[in-house]
Amino acid sequence: MELCNCIDPQWPAEELLMRYQYISDFFIALAYFSIPLELIYFVKKSAVFPYKWVLVQFGAFIVLCGATHLINLWTFTPHSRTVAVVMTTAKVFTAVVSCATALMLVHIIPDLLSVKTRELFLKNKAAELDREMGRIRTQEETGRHVRMLTHEIRSTLDRHTILKTTLIELGRTLALEECALWMPTRNGLELQLSYTLRQQNPVGYAVPIHLPVINQVFSSNHAVKVSPNSPVARLRPHAGKYAAGEVVAVRVPLLHLSNFQIYDWPEVSTGNYALMVLMLPSDSARHWHVHELELVEVVADQVAVALSHAAILEESMRARDLLMEQNVALDMARREAETAIRARNDFLAVMNHEMRTPMHAIIVLSSLLQETELTAQQRLMVETILKSSNLLSTLINDVLDLSQLEDGSLQLDASTFNLHAVFREVLSLIKPVVSVKKLALSLHISPDMPMYAVGDEKRLLQTILNVVGNAVKFSKEGSICVTAVVAKPESFRDNRVLEFLPVPSDNHFYLQVQVKDSGSGINPQDIPNLFTKFAQCQSLTTRNAGGSGLGLAICKRFVNLMGGQIWIESEGIGKGCTATFVVKLGIPDRSNESKPSLVTKNPGNHSLTDFAGLKVLVMDDNGVSRSVTKGLLVHLGCDVTTASSSEECLRIVSHEHKVVFMDVCTSIDRYELAVRMREKFMKRHDRPLIVALTGNTNKLVKENCIRVGMDGLILKPVSVEKMRGVLLELLEHRVLFETV
Repeated sequence: MELCNCIDPQWPAEELLMRYQYISDFFIALAYFSIPLELIYFVKKSAVFPYKWVLVQFGAFIVLCGATHLINLWTFTPHSRTVAVVMTTAKVFTAVVSCATALMLVHIIPDLLSVKTRELFLKNKAAELDREMGRIRTQEETGRHVRMLTHEIRSTLDRHTILKTTLIELGRTLALEECALWMPTRNGLELQLSYTLRQQNPVGYAVPIHLPVINQVFSSNHAVKVSPNSPVARLRPHAGKYAAGEVVAVRVPLLHLSNFQIYDWPEVSTGNYALMVLMLPSDSARHWHVHELELVEVVADQVAVALSHAAILEESMRARDLLMEQNVALDMARREAETAIRARNDFLAVMNHEMRTPMHAIIVLSSLLQETELTAQQRLMVETILKSSNLLSTLINDVLDLSQLEDGSLQLDASTFNLHAVFREVLSLIKPVVSVKKLALSLHISPDMPMYAVGDEKRLLQTILNVVGNAVKFSKEGSICVTAVVAKPESFRDNRVLEFLPVPSDNHFYLQVQVKDSGSGINPQDIPNLFTKFAQCQSLTTRNAGGSGLGLAICKRFVNLMGGQIWIESEGIGKGCTATFVVKLGIPDRSNESKPSLVTKNPGNHSLTDFAGLKVLVMDDNGVSRSVTKGLLVHLGCDVTTASSSEECLRIVSHEHKVVFMDVCTSIDRYELAVRMREKFMKRHDRPLIVALTGNTNKLVKENCIRVGMDGLILKPVSVEKMRGVLLELLEHRVLFETV
């Protein structure tokens, strides 16, 4: 047996392994017992963990595992059966709990994975929300800048200030190195540098408008990045060692301004644009952000709106100034026209009275002379004087009527009158001339013609008399037929001459008067000239008929005022004429039909009437007119007293005087005299009838006479027959107002 010099180990190999296992089990047990303590602490501190019961079960599993390893320490040495039983029981419980925990984890792991998924989803949503909040903050900041810029831009309506303020505010907000505005020239072929921020380039530099870069910007609704070397971006010196900053350009719409012309701007439309160029600093690495581009686009639109408002304001101010100048000129012209109208009216009023006064004397004296014993030659001379005087009086009336018609001051005097009596009066007035010319005159009034009507009797009488007078004037022989009917709508349907359709109602009807003669006739092409004032047709064969050319022109105006129309038909020279007119008249109430008309009716022949012993007082400050009126009344048999002033008239007048004729022109004391005369005679039957003699056809004269209580108004001139009829009417009705 060989000897071994090996050193025997202190611990045998099997025993050493057992020792290592013993130590390991001790530390494992220690670790197992520490983990449940940590889990208990976690569960206690975490109030939101959803799987607490799982942690409790897992803790029990760990405790059992630790207990197993701890009990295993007594198995390394001889041990009793009790230790073996305890060890077996611990391992059985550990196996049961570990299997239950494993099965439970199979169900819990998917839930834990879904929770993790939701956690990732929430993290993504949170990140997206952060980005959205960032965009909102950016938009709010952009909106704040836009509001600030808009406020600055719209703080004035001067377009130069608007554009300069825009460049300054954009440069300050976006920290720009340069900002410029290019405006289109008048011819629209170039863009001209009009405004710059730093003023490094001279204003007035122009580039063609059809450059590709300009077309690219004008065709886009958004801000466009352009090359720093493009012609519109060369607004600063070369940056040397620094690279040029980014440049964007945006179009500025020049809105269409209808009916406006900007003096120093082109006439713009929706297709015209200005160009705004913005440059970032050269010494920075900045780039254009989306919100900055949006800010630029919004500001460009606001500038366009502000420019349109400024242009409209400028043009409206120019229009206002022009309108004020025109208003001043119009007001001056109106004042001059009113002054001229007043002067003309005053002149006509004075001339009317002054012309009618001598005409009154001529007609009165000629009428008196006509009733004396005269030779045939003398009577012919007197009749010629009367005819010429009446013609001159008619001319005066026509001129005055035409003047009032042209300035619109003539108004119809509507009243209830006897329509049939008007036609009889026309025949009474025209018969003497008809008998001299040996013409046949007939009148036909339709049976359905109302007896009374409402309208201007004087103007209707004047129109009928003028039309019938023309027929008599231009007829040497033959007949004249006057027909009056109530116009029916069906009678005008086939009428090619008149585009007029009368529509009667319960309150009015249309009177149609037709005057047909066998006179000289007229060429159809000359008919339109008949209604032109101061015009006489050369085709008329009767050259000695005379006339002023005013009659039919005035008749047309009267007929138009009465809501009707007038026309003339003729087949040619020598074939006569047919004059027709239609006027609108009112239908009176039955209670008004019996009322007497207050308008003078020229009576028939009252040559046998004598007013012997009728005491009359004549007051006229014109000696000739006073003497003529006195002679006229003396010829009629009156006992006449004269007075030359209001005081003398008031002193002389007494209850013995039946009628007082006083001349009334424009003097106010005549109306005061009438008032004082009424006060002097308190009882109506003791007071004489007060009648105004006037040559003034102003309607105000009649209104003043009625206001002060006068009993009548007579227009000069007055013939013997007219005065005889006036006295008869006054003594019968005690009132007589001739229409003026």
